[in-house]
Amino acid sequence: MSIISTVLIIVVALEALYIMGMEMFGSEEKLHQTFGLRKEYLKMPEARVAMANQGLYNGFIGIGLLTCRFIFPENAQYMGNMMFVIFVIVAAVYGWLSAKNPKILLAQGTPAILALLALLIFK
Repeated sequence: MSIISTVLIIVVALEALYIMGMEMFGSEEKLHQTFGLRKEYLKMPEARVAMANQGLYNGFIGIGLLTCRFIFPENAQYMGNMMFVIFVIVAAVYGWLSAKNPKILLAQGTPAILALLALLIFK
C-alpha cells in the first residue's frame, strides 16, 4: 500500500477516534460547540447514552482502519481499508443530508474521499 494511502487512512482513523472521544467523554459545552446540539438536549441522560453509543461506533471505525492497515495480512489490507473508508463516506453523506450541515461532509467526508481515491489510484 502506498505511503499516501497509509497517511490518509491514518488521518481518517485519528479523526474517527477523536470524534469517539468527543462523543463519549466531551463536556456538554464542547459537544454543543462541536456538533451544534442544543444544551437542553445534552442535559438529558438518554442523549448522553446515545452520544456514547455513537462514539463507540466511531471508535470501531478508527480501530478497524488501523487494524486493516497495520495488522491484517497484506492481501487483506486493501479490501478492509476500502470497506471502512466507504463506511466513513456514507456516514458523512448521511450526516450532511440529515443534519442539513455541509460542514459534516467537508470535515468528515473529505479525508475519507481522499483516502478512497488514493486507494483506487495507488492500488
